[in-house]
Amino acid sequence: MTNKLRYFIANWKMFGDFSSFRIIQKTNQYLNKEKNFNKKKIVFCVPYTLIHFFKKKIKSKLISLGSQNCHHHENFGPFTGSISASMLKKIGTEYIILGHSENRAEGETNQIIKKKIASSLNQKLKIIFCIGETYKDKRNGKTFSVLRKQIKNSLEKKFDKNKIILAYEPVWSIGTNKIPKMNELQDIIKFIKKDFKKIFKTNKFPKILYGGSVNHKNIHLFSAINEIDGFLIGSASQSSKKFIDIIKNYYK
Repeated sequence: MTNKLRYFIANWKMFGDFSSFRIIQKTNQYLNKEKNFNKKKIVFCVPYTLIHFFKKKIKSKLISLGSQNCHHHENFGPFTGSISASMLKKIGTEYIILGHSENRAEGETNQIIKKKIASSLNQKLKIIFCIGETYKDKRNGKTFSVLRKQIKNSLEKKFDKNKIILAYEPVWSIGTNKIPKMNELQDIIKFIKKDFKKIFKTNKFPKILYGGSVNHKNIHLFSAINEIDGFLIGSASQSSKKFIDIIKNYYK
């Protein structure tokens, strides 16, 4: 494990109220005691209803706020119940999760995701772009082809790649307590990085997070894979103790 920056991104999903800010407070208290806090980037992606309230209360530069999705139309429009990237930017969002498998399962296509990424980049938001295969894809040996298709059909060469972080989340791992074998995961991460460079003819490897049943008990396994730049953490991030233990145990 090197000293390069690692991301720990909390995806709260449909969880939290105003009192849940204590999770962020306790995380901040932990970071303030840490000597190597500059090696960690902490982002809490919370429900829309909490962003403005949390933004006003966060005093730390160590923690950023993110959203979990947006509408593909960038500004105001006749889309009842939807939130645009510009609205999110104005209330304090810095990062945004797009392409999550839970939204894909509701009918979100690569083309819609591409529009969402474009509108979010126009608002200077940093993108956490989720990709991942189903168990059926994995069983049929289609992991690499599925990931390549998701990347090629959701991103454009003109996009600012410095503002896009990829998050590899195998669908079969999310919320199941099942994680990939480490040698397989390393091969997949390496493939994504090399294929990304090839597709977009860039000299820089993309940053890649892993997500899927990450917890304080298995996080040490991932520390052996230097190619992983951080983690997208779901239910375990809804507890300050579990979230902090993940960070602690990664560096043990």
